[in-house]
Amino acid sequence: MIQNTFNEEFIKKDRSHKQKITKLTIMCMVYQDDGSFLVENRVKKDWPGLTFPGGHVEDDEYIIDAVKREMKEETGLDVSSLEPRGYIEWNNFGDNVRHLAMLFKTKDFQGKIKSSKEGDIFFVKESDLEKYPLSNDFLKIYQLMK
Repeated sequence: MIQNTFNEEFIKKDRSHKQKITKLTIMCMVYQDDGSFLVENRVKKDWPGLTFPGGHVEDDEYIIDAVKREMKEETGLDVSSLEPRGYIEWNNFGDNVRHLAMLFKTKDFQGKIKSSKEGDIFFVKESDLEKYPLSNDFLKIYQLMK
């Protein structure tokens, strides 16, 4: 399992921030043999730019079920053979919430891609990332996903 390394400095600096709750989320990278992978060009103000599809784990929901549900909701795809890739965590100052995201990837999917209200969904290659605005820490998350 890949360990969370890029956020350790932030967590150490944030010792004074009292965390009231932890929100569990997931992200999933769907990839193809040609080197392309699925991204969402997120339009919401809280995390705009290219990111991997994902979302919150509901109460009493298994993590794998959440990945499958969120991928279906945000991309229109049914995913399987999910490979855990690690995790990331962050704190939003002012909301007293610790966010923990479990990361997965897969190349096993069925269905037709559809965009959602959160943003356009499409396949992109690493060499084309510079053409798009990237969400906060996207490149660091991508390194964990690879």
